[in-house]
Amino acid sequence: MPIESPYPHIPIPDLDLYAQVKATAIEFGMGLKALWEWEKGDVLALYTPNCIDTPAVMWGCHWAGGVLSPANPGYTVDELAFQLRDSGAKAVVTQLPYIKTAREAAAKVGIPEDRIIIMGDERDKSHKVKHFTSIRNLSKSSRYRRTKMNPHEDLAFLVYSSGTTGHPKGVMLTHRNIVSNIMMIKAGESGKLSSTGGPFGDGDRIISFLPFFHIYGLTCLIHQAFYSGLKLIVMPRFDLEDFCRFIQEYKATFSYIVPPVVLLLSKHPVVSKYDLSSIRMMNSGAAPLTKELVEALYARLKIPVKQGYGLSETSPTTHTQAWEDWNTSIGSVGTLLPYQTAKYMSEDGTEVPVGQVGELWIKGPNVFKGYWKNPEGTAHAKTDDGYFKTGDVGYQDKNGHFYITDRVKELIKYKGFQVPPAELEGILASHPGINDVAVIGVYDKDQASELPRAYVVPAGGLGKGEKEAQEIVAWLNQRVANHKKLRGGVRFVDEIPKSVSGKILRRVLKEQALAEEKTKAKL
Repeated sequence: MPIESPYPHIPIPDLDLYAQVKATAIEFGMGLKALWEWEKGDVLALYTPNCIDTPAVMWGCHWAGGVLSPANPGYTVDELAFQLRDSGAKAVVTQLPYIKTAREAAAKVGIPEDRIIIMGDERDKSHKVKHFTSIRNLSKSSRYRRTKMNPHEDLAFLVYSSGTTGHPKGVMLTHRNIVSNIMMIKAGESGKLSSTGGPFGDGDRIISFLPFFHIYGLTCLIHQAFYSGLKLIVMPRFDLEDFCRFIQEYKATFSYIVPPVVLLLSKHPVVSKYDLSSIRMMNSGAAPLTKELVEALYARLKIPVKQGYGLSETSPTTHTQAWEDWNTSIGSVGTLLPYQTAKYMSEDGTEVPVGQVGELWIKGPNVFKGYWKNPEGTAHAKTDDGYFKTGDVGYQDKNGHFYITDRVKELIKYKGFQVPPAELEGILASHPGINDVAVIGVYDKDQASELPRAYVVPAGGLGKGEKEAQEIVAWLNQRVANHKKLRGGVRFVDEIPKSVSGKILRRVLKEQALAEEKTKAKL
């Protein structure tokens, strides 16, 4: 059956779906040049949840020499306006339900309304805002050609960090950064689970809920799937029941996930309604995944979960566990992907030996160019010889497996001892009466030290009184070293604040703790 052209004036009766994406991208890129005189380096902002139009818009922007700057669709007007202004965006792509915020933010920074376009299935009935498929080379001029790029220097993406402290920072990722990481992931994801000689083969289907505005979704889902010839089952956002239903309905075979999803799959009753047996493997990233969570999920569903590691600044993936030996190094983020070097460093700038804890530094073709308009931040993050200081702490074992225990800035300092919150969270998550948990350090002036405190979302049936809190404290204290005990106690909450990529927003809990202390002081 012939495939209908996405544009009536471009007949493509015999092209497959991949070629359709390419044709749509080129037409959009031509339209950017023809209608808006798009120039090399111009920034296109993408303010939208996941959408199957994202690849065409993204690669059309690149074809025209542009830089894509994806923004969180949960942003307020002021948050979006900051990114538009900081990035110097020349236009905004969104979806119809988000048009109001996009318009207001664009107006704040001087982007004209005719530079706002929409994608997705819905159209603007007022015809004030064009669909991206209307951005065309209406003159049919043949003078528009793909912009020549220097892959080592020219930017493909300007992604913004999560902004856990202060304003988000623009991370400059070149075409070389992205392409090298795609090749590294392809080489690293070798295994013995497919007849084709690797883990991914013909017919593999990845269920995709990770946000495409995050580098994890951009590289590991869109780029890697297209490069490897895989199918993506695209979810606009994560919903546990939809996730399980789509796996069952579409026979998904793989999923990139985050630790909170592992926790839900291992505990939530709705999971039992669905058949998830088509999943051969899951890969967790974005935050530390503990051994307890991996074992809990496998015990319930017999689904193996391996772990990977990366950052926006590394495009993102730097480490991954091999498919075939995921259960021999549970808790590690795997081994270093090809074409990189890495080392753990002490606070005084010397490399620590195998087995000792330090800050992870990484060097490779996937390491970002620098922070946008922030030479001071770039100089602080990158060494003269090209190493990126990740800000994550951990160690390497004798078999070459890397472990990430926590962020440098998130480590709790109890009387000179370092306490990794993620380690305590992993243990607490295995408690049958806990659905979710976050640990922070709260300062105690009497002891002149930070104390570990747990914020707990209780499971059904567990009370929220002092008795239950003390029981959880005693339960954990039996399982950890003396300096890791919950001296800051337990607080019960309805939910743990998290970013869209699954990272715990500890600053929100710390603000809550400070507010509690101020209230107590007034009493």
